[in-house]
Amino acid sequence: MNSEKQPIVQTIEHIYRQDAGRVLATLIGSLGDFELAQDALQEALIVALERWGQDGLPHNPAAWLVTTARRKAIDKIRRNNVFSRKQTLLQTLVETETYEEITSCPETFPDERLKLIFTCCHSALGIETQVALTLHTVGGLTTPEVARAFLVPEPTMAQRLVRAKRKIREAGIPYVVPPPDKIAERLEGVLAVLYLIFNAGYTASLGDSLQRRELCAEAIRLTRALVMLLAQTPSSGEEPEAPGLLALMLLHDARHQARTSPQGELILLDEQDRSLWDKNQIEEGVAILERALKLHRPGVYQLQAAISALHCQVARPEDTDWLQISLLYHQLLKLNQSPVVQLNWAVAVAMASEPARGLVLLNELDDKGSLKSYYLFHAARADLYRRAGDWQAAHAAYSQALSLTQNVVEQTFLQKRLAEVQTKLFPGGNDSLR
Repeated sequence: MNSEKQPIVQTIEHIYRQDAGRVLATLIGSLGDFELAQDALQEALIVALERWGQDGLPHNPAAWLVTTARRKAIDKIRRNNVFSRKQTLLQTLVETETYEEITSCPETFPDERLKLIFTCCHSALGIETQVALTLHTVGGLTTPEVARAFLVPEPTMAQRLVRAKRKIREAGIPYVVPPPDKIAERLEGVLAVLYLIFNAGYTASLGDSLQRRELCAEAIRLTRALVMLLAQTPSSGEEPEAPGLLALMLLHDARHQARTSPQGELILLDEQDRSLWDKNQIEEGVAILERALKLHRPGVYQLQAAISALHCQVARPEDTDWLQISLLYHQLLKLNQSPVVQLNWAVAVAMASEPARGLVLLNELDDKGSLKSYYLFHAARADLYRRAGDWQAAHAAYSQALSLTQNVVEQTFLQKRLAEVQTKLFPGGNDSLR
């Protein structure tokens, strides 16, 4: 690639990762067609590569992309053989296609994304498809990233996404926040989507940064909007899981500054500088959680938030109430038999008692094979082997974990752990075990 274009390419990539979901939501809202919106956005990005390199960065890059993509969509509709069926849409686009409209109403972006989430989470789609499609369109995750989130091959996920978009188009699923009596049936999928968007930002599956802060921030904003929407919907009553999810996000996000060193290295929870944790955000998260728990309808997000609160409310890692955390994970397992929850429960049991007990549970989980390609499973087992002093097994498990992660920060951390274990295996260069 031409070295002169490299800086603008990096700028566009950054803007795309930060704003693609909001821009795409706005385009889908006006076009009513996922594929047309995505194609138009891609064409707008190509134009940006040429124009921004010559004219400089526009004042509002997201608005520029919306306006340019709309014009590309208009051109495509005019060339399309089904022009007659698109006349109404074309007329609407031409009438509303003004740069000022977008720049003067930046607050429409979160609302548009909330509409898009409800569209993707329509009951006509399976729950996993709902989550995957929203991660791809709203969260801006690539197909490989979504595939990794679901632990499925990339071609399988690509086909699933294509089928989902086609079904929305053919079924005429409207791009709106549903009426009050229809919100409840889509809420499970919406909450799952928001949580996965947050997780995708909290620990990025690809790249050279541990976190994608823009995804975490957007997930929190959207969850706040959802909580407010539910509070304003009398027929929904008091719903505890949405505020439970918001509390969970706030508590996790409060630790973000302490999760990496100034050099960008990963720092595990028990080694973090807790003075860097956002105390105000922790207090807000705990207060929201307490209000949700008072409704006496505990769910998966409230339980996870309660676990996070136990971590956040102790000044020293050695004061962590691992027994209570293990009991909360056991309750969580009754509601969600996810292998990842089983993994976390096993680790909590090990921390509350001894590594050997956790390793027994992890080996049972390994026999099922569901987490074979999940690097955190192997990393967790490696850590327990390390704590137990089984350096050979720890080395093998860390090596397996390293082969499965594509995040540079996580790779660097695992390599450091491998080097530490290596010194235990071969102290002073000898082949004997310590």
